[in-house]
Amino acid sequence: MISRLPPLAEVLDLLPDAACVVSAEGHILYVSSSFERIFGYTAAEVLGRRIFDLVHPDDRATTVEQAARVTDGALQHHFRNRYVHKDGHTVDIQWSARWVPEYGVRIGVAHEVTELRRAERELEFRASHDPLTGLSNRHRLQCELQYAIAHAMQTHDGLAVLYLDLDGFKEVNDRGGHDAGDRLLREVAQRLQQGLRKGDLVARVGGDEFVAVLPGCRDAEAARAIADGLRSRLSPPFTLPDGLFRLDASVGIACFPTDGTDPDGLLAQADRAMYAAKRRR
Repeated sequence: MISRLPPLAEVLDLLPDAACVVSAEGHILYVSSSFERIFGYTAAEVLGRRIFDLVHPDDRATTVEQAARVTDGALQHHFRNRYVHKDGHTVDIQWSARWVPEYGVRIGVAHEVTELRRAERELEFRASHDPLTGLSNRHRLQCELQYAIAHAMQTHDGLAVLYLDLDGFKEVNDRGGHDAGDRLLREVAQRLQQGLRKGDLVARVGGDEFVAVLPGCRDAEAARAIADGLRSRLSPPFTLPDGLFRLDASVGIACFPTDGTDPDGLLAQADRAMYAAKRRR
């Protein structure tokens, strides 16, 4: 018996990924059956439409640029972008694509990576944030402070760093154990975030130590006003299992470039200033 190959479309319809053929202008000429599973649209609903119209608005410009590179002959294996599903949610796609000049079309294979991208974002968040409070961690603080320094050098807008250490925190652990201490730290983190300006950053860098980065803060006097506001945020009593608890914070200030011109220098000076403030209490 002589075997014959089935029509290619029947083979493509078995693939979990979506095969697409689009014209040079981006009009959809063919989609395999998995297109509906991934994007929500049937073939009848998208044939003739511009595929760029389905791309997430934030990714449309880069997608058009990438399509142009493919049309110029670049072979694409791992381009990622986002599409808006028919029901409105976002799907993350990784494309393999090539230009077929003799037919004047681009052939693309769309592999959905929504869950992979969600897992990547979660890992990225964990790598840059404190697991207890959700604030930035020391690693992200260093990166953001380096960026803030570079920006301040270009704009001369000013930059200040606040180093905060909670006064009396050890008593919380002594009274209620580490669970009570963790609960208080989470509430402290929320109050600090609420007391900062848009564009400021606060990080947890130790057990009860926090650092705030204040881009555009012109001098120590302005930084002190923000520091006083944060201390006021912390002044209302915290509710612990065994009753109310009040705490305060010692705050050290360092300003760029007077007190340091790199992250380590600014943090060290703010730390020293914080300990000096604590000794004065």
